[in-house]
Amino acid sequence: MNKVALKIDGMMCGMCEAHINDTIRKVYPKAKKVESSRRKNETTFLLDSEPDEEKLKAAIAETGYEFKGIKTEPFVKKGFFKR
Repeated sequence: MNKVALKIDGMMCGMCEAHINDTIRKVYPKAKKVESSRRKNETTFLLDSEPDEEKLKAAIAETGYEFKGIKTEPFVKKGFFKR
């Protein structure tokens, strides 16, 4: 499992965040924990595979927002009951 963080410019309100979240879910229907923050200019989600940067960049550009970068790192589940 990978944690993906996207830097996105142009989100101004909660509806913008929801619009980006919907876009991520359309590109990757199996994405989990999709969250956006207009204050941080960031969207994060979990994905079983490596994300396709060009595919994400194109989808976000279609929505009118500006894709600024991507960071992917292995996701390690935290908590008392690790498996």
